[in-house]
Amino acid sequence: MNSVTFPCRAKRFEAILFDLDGTLLDTLEDLANAANNVLERNGFPTHDMDAYRYMVGDGAVVLMRRAIPEARRDDTTIHDCVQAFREEYGRCWNVKTRPYDGVPEMLDTVAAHGLKMAVLSNKPDDFTKQCVTEFLPHWTFCMVLGQHDSLPLKPDPAGAKEIAKCLNVPPPNFIYLGDTAIDMKTAVATGMFPVGALWGFRTAPELLEGGARVLIKRPMDVLNIL
Repeated sequence: MNSVTFPCRAKRFEAILFDLDGTLLDTLEDLANAANNVLERNGFPTHDMDAYRYMVGDGAVVLMRRAIPEARRDDTTIHDCVQAFREEYGRCWNVKTRPYDGVPEMLDTVAAHGLKMAVLSNKPDDFTKQCVTEFLPHWTFCMVLGQHDSLPLKPDPAGAKEIAKCLNVPPPNFIYLGDTAIDMKTAVATGMFPVGALWGFRTAPELLEGGARVLIKRPMDVLNIL
């Protein structure tokens, strides 16, 4: 599919807020392997990797709730599997994960344009910061924020608003680049400009339904809206 574009505002953007999983980093295989290892140890059926495209994105609790057989989704089982997933993912989070092709070049060019960069993820905060430090060490992110107890998960706009405040950039002057409807809804709720990444985990119809104003096929296509 070709990129779908819509007219952008004439005002220059000052910052870009990135989702992490499915946008900057291809983390799907490590996430799927960790979840499947937990399921297998508990005697539950495992899932194909592609199925995890629609399970991830809402945090570890929702991921494991979706992965566990419906008849076994009691609070105790979910809690135990989430804890086991965190431990398992902590051992394998960097085995297959890598930046998507074109992401390093995109980050170089965004930085050269003088935009401030930040990351907001529903991945637990410690894993979010580990991933950015390990796989994106050559770029300066003004703020990297993942899920923690005092911050609601996306699509609640609280995290994006906190980042905008800390960077001293009004939300309308942000591009928000993400690969799921959750990201697009977060951008819309915050007043940022929602851009959907077609190389990530989800589909163009989902991104458009979530409120994407632009869909881009390759990371470097973001330059067309700077």
